Amino acid sequence: MAKPFYVKFDIPQDLINPILEALRVAQQSGKVKKGTNEATKAIERGTSKLIVIAEDVEPPEVVAHLPILCEERNTAYAFVPNKQELGKSLGIEVTSAAAAIIDPGDAKNIIDEIIEAISKIKGEQSKQ
Repeated sequence: MAKPFYVKFDIPQDLINPILEALRVAQQSGKVKKGTNEATKAIERGTSKLIVIAEDVEPPEVVAHLPILCEERNTAYAFVPNKQELGKSLGIEVTSAAAAIIDPGDAKNIIDEIIEAISKIKGEQSKQ
């Protein structure tokens, strides 16, 4: 299946688990906002450390503005393959289209590594 139009770069499989793990840890020891509206507010307020967006959101317009907003505000963002996993990582029983890590808590080191890896990926893909 082709990636939705809002997915600006591919996240390697070996980076997806650390992203979901960072969400789990930040949820328990820091502060995480769940959902597209909360993620949007966190970006606009400049409080988010990392935005996580699901790739299988229907309709895609629900989250299509998030990567653009993140680019404008210089906010780190990443994609995970499905909203079910994203919801599970957030400790909720429903799916989630997006989430924002506000306070990384014990996940700070993981998040720093993820942000570094993502900037390398974006740098490589912009050269192509």
